[in-house]
Amino acid sequence: MVTPLCKKSTQAINYFARKKDGKINKMKAIKLVYFADRYHLRKYGRPVVGDIYWAMKFGPVASNVLDTANFDENKLDKNSLEYAKSFLGHPAGDVKLLTVTSKKDVDFDSFSQSDIEAMEAAYNEFGDKDQFELADIISHSYPEWAKHKAEIEGGKKRVKMDYLDFFLDSKNAKSSRIFEFSENHLESAKNIYLENREVSASLER
Repeated sequence: MVTPLCKKSTQAINYFARKKDGKINKMKAIKLVYFADRYHLRKYGRPVVGDIYWAMKFGPVASNVLDTANFDENKLDKNSLEYAKSFLGHPAGDVKLLTVTSKKDVDFDSFSQSDIEAMEAAYNEFGDKDQFELADIISHSYPEWAKHKAEIEGGKKRVKMDYLDFFLDSKNAKSSRIFEFSENHLESAKNIYLENREVSASLER
């Protein structure tokens, strides 16, 4: 069985790859997923994909999204790997796996209407930027990554991030206005997130 996380990771990458020429730089796709997650979490109280995030040198990275983009046989189970490869690929000769290509249309059944809204908002806002601007400049401007900046610059390869930090407002001039919501709205969205997290934790006990 293919998990919802695998489906959403695959289809989110596929969505952004199909927005232009049916292919996308891997790092850029990962950053666009992050921006969609940030938007949806702050507006609706949950991320689009629901992945584990790590602060890394080039900004926030969703773990399963990265593994999916890499077709990582050590991280993905057989069903997830087959599912990802049925929708995504890499151009011939791309030995460093820097580009992800789309093989077929996005399966929108994996997403809600608000998920699609968030991905569209992320692409409209950041789709014209290259991967290095998204990674080195823009994604570093948000507090959830900046919190771990000293550790990353001190030599740590990655530090686990907390979704609660995504609700913090950025004071950086490079920050996008698409993430701006009223204080009351953000508090309500955060409460929804916390309630959902508590329910998920209780089901895992």
